[in-house]
Amino acid sequence: MLEIVVMTEDGRRHVRVSDGELAGLVRRIGAEGDRFLVLQRIPDLPDCFAQVWHEAGEAAYTVEYRDGAADRHFGTTVEGPEAVIAALTGWARQEPGWDGGPVWSLPDMGPVPEVPPLDLDERERKELEERVREVLVGGYASRAGLAELAEDYLVTADRRPVSREQAEVLADRMWRERVAEQSAWRGETDPERLTRAFAALEDAGITARENFTCCRSCGQSEIGGEAGPDARGFVYFHTQCTDSAAAGHGLTLLYGGFDGSSDTTAAIGHEVVAALTAAGLPTEWDGDPGRAITVTPLDWRRRLVG
Repeated sequence: MLEIVVMTEDGRRHVRVSDGELAGLVRRIGAEGDRFLVLQRIPDLPDCFAQVWHEAGEAAYTVEYRDGAADRHFGTTVEGPEAVIAALTGWARQEPGWDGGPVWSLPDMGPVPEVPPLDLDERERKELEERVREVLVGGYASRAGLAELAEDYLVTADRRPVSREQAEVLADRMWRERVAEQSAWRGETDPERLTRAFAALEDAGITARENFTCCRSCGQSEIGGEAGPDARGFVYFHTQCTDSAAAGHGLTLLYGGFDGSSDTTAAIGHEVVAALTAAGLPTEWDGDPGRAITVTPLDWRRRLVG
């Protein structure tokens, strides 16, 4: 699998695609609403991406990649999808000389605007960075989502102290810091074990969702919409649970049966505990279908994707 995320014009994200899947996405583009792909690495890195644009009925494909600042943004035009597939696959694999085929040039991007520093007092700056850090450590945010959070967090009825551009600079700086931290991690982490357990539960007919909705009330009302026709029950945790896990307090899992019976809910609970145990995660649960399952102790180190 390629360590990339591919985003399409309709907003869909394809995470860790195979060579064949990437090739299929390239060959598909061209129709209205499906004319481009944007590729980012995993983890996403600021100012590092590749993209392709194509209009149906035309032979030409416009391909670009950026590797840092504006003077590292290159573009080219190639004929037919196969040359695009070769270039993008090479970029994704970071193969030496992957860009040696087409002739690349620097597009005219115009001047790079300067972003003024944040005009915040020490208390506001600390409060803002603590909240961004909390969500960043949770591991589910994208750089764009972090920037939106940073822009809106200190907003009041008569004051908007952080511009979009300032928020992006802050989010990118803190994102890079977290990527540097996780580069020292080795082996499978507890959140990755959790994802493995949830995948097994999904295969067994239990709808399993990570970081799902903002709270229990929303989760309970929306989880049914996530279920397939053969789903027997569900398990999920919401964003407040994520914040708690990232802060070192364990992870609360909410579960139940879609038929509403306590017997089914208890049975689902036992399946959830068994899947977590098989993945190497410890749990606390007394078998009461009215009580949540807690995954604890838990070392919350979720690798960023973006």
